[in-house]
Amino acid sequence: MQEKVIIYQVFTRLFGNQKTPRKANGTVDDNGCGKFNDLDAAVLSRIRQMGVTHVWFTGVIRHATITDYTQYGIPRQTPMVVKGRAGSPYAITDYYDVDPDMAVDVDRRMEEFEAMVERTHRAGMKVIIDFVPNHVAREYHSICKPSMVRDLGEDDDRNLHFSTANNFYYCWGNALDTSLLPDSEGPRYEEAPAKATGNDHFDNRPGANDWYETVKLNYGIDYCDAGGRSEHFCPIPDTWSKMTHILLFWASKGIDAFRCDMAEMVPAAFWHWATDKVKYAYPEVKFIGEVYNPAEYRNYIGAGFDYLYDKVGMYDCLRDVVCQRRWAADITRQWQVNDDIRSHMLYFLENHDEQRIASDFFAGDARKAIPGVIVAAWLLPSPFMLYAGQEFGERGMDEEGFSGLDGRTTIFDYWSVDTVRRGFFERRKQKKAERQLEQQYAQILKAANEEDALREGDMYDLMYVNPQLSERQFAFLRKRGKQLVLVVANFSGEDVACEVRIPRHVFEFWQMKGCDVMAADLISGETVTVSLQPDQSVPMRVPCYGGRAYKMILP
Repeated sequence: MQEKVIIYQVFTRLFGNQKTPRKANGTVDDNGCGKFNDLDAAVLSRIRQMGVTHVWFTGVIRHATITDYTQYGIPRQTPMVVKGRAGSPYAITDYYDVDPDMAVDVDRRMEEFEAMVERTHRAGMKVIIDFVPNHVAREYHSICKPSMVRDLGEDDDRNLHFSTANNFYYCWGNALDTSLLPDSEGPRYEEAPAKATGNDHFDNRPGANDWYETVKLNYGIDYCDAGGRSEHFCPIPDTWSKMTHILLFWASKGIDAFRCDMAEMVPAAFWHWATDKVKYAYPEVKFIGEVYNPAEYRNYIGAGFDYLYDKVGMYDCLRDVVCQRRWAADITRQWQVNDDIRSHMLYFLENHDEQRIASDFFAGDARKAIPGVIVAAWLLPSPFMLYAGQEFGERGMDEEGFSGLDGRTTIFDYWSVDTVRRGFFERRKQKKAERQLEQQYAQILKAANEEDALREGDMYDLMYVNPQLSERQFAFLRKRGKQLVLVVANFSGEDVACEVRIPRHVFEFWQMKGCDVMAADLISGETVTVSLQPDQSVPMRVPCYGGRAYKMILP
């Protein structure tokens, strides 16, 4: 049986934090911090019961922070090159260490992380962590690397802008100019010669909107030669070997998959080389790529990626349909353009980079996206991902500090998430609307694996013969064996009485015969008699911001 991958993203620093009240720009003492231990057996069991198969623990590798851990031998970072008090989880300071904020006993932080991994496996789920390959924190220095490993940049020739033996790019003869960076407490940060900034900014003067807290890693591409960009992959660049060793280090700790940050900013040639070595040693390990350029999808799948974000396709489309900026019929085009790689496309409606559905910047009401969740989770066998709090209608409308009021849950500040706190740790305080939304998500996600047709069945898009549905409804069939499911998602704010035509081609293609059959709605639980006949219609009433899913067992 092929499992439908359902990923639950946990921003680990925030998830278990129950401290209130909070204050903007608060320290860890002011606002508290979630711990690895907060994800105990009971919490993980609740996540699993929702239908989740994989947990993505975001931000666990040690990254730059203003918080002082020098008493534990951990180098302190200069505030000028740290975003927020807690810092960005994508400004890694030690690839071989975990974040001390999330440990009860800082000296035993790796043991606490490993115990969380083991608990997750015992709960029946697999573990995903971030791999951040494109850039590191300005003050990267590993104190936990194995003794035989040379640190990134340790052997660089800083007089060279580019060399395949170097791990970083240098602006020869120029110190880092910090005049455009935001004001910060503490001393000025000094770097000479300046290193290239993580978002491919190759001079010594990054701005406030650059990834100024990071430096770009060198995978053998010279971005500033006479031709503008040249590849130097023979001999193998030193960075390739170092980063592959890091992947193998984490795979040895039982990590089941890596979510690879900004994967397309690293050459596909490296991924060919690295994924081959990791999968040879750990055949079950998966790679998930954050790739935004559809023209590169097949290139990166060929380089060893199992799944890729479908952000600029399906996410953007579903968001626009929810917000009434596109017709529902446009969903057809989004799956069709990637039909040959459909099993590799990861669908989602929220993650840490995107605005919360319930925020004022998106839909303003989490219920409006339920039809989008139905489509994303049930349309194809491809993976589906949700972000902790999404299932409770988290609004992301806090002004936490560095993050500001932008409809996103902060990744830079010490904070707690109200809906997550109530949903997992203070259930008696949970609001009725939160419980109802959670039940809807659980119903959809569990069915995605429990129903054969939804888990791995064939799909038939019905929109081409149902133009009357084009604007606010989307209809499709899923079939496996004798199980057939007819799904209609209603993006409208009104209940809709509709008739869904089943074309003759469906009967011919799947070698079905016309019949009258009992159908159970997977959403409401109601049962009806359905007359399935070629070129005839099935009548149904679909609730606002909801759906119908008629499950039928064919004779």
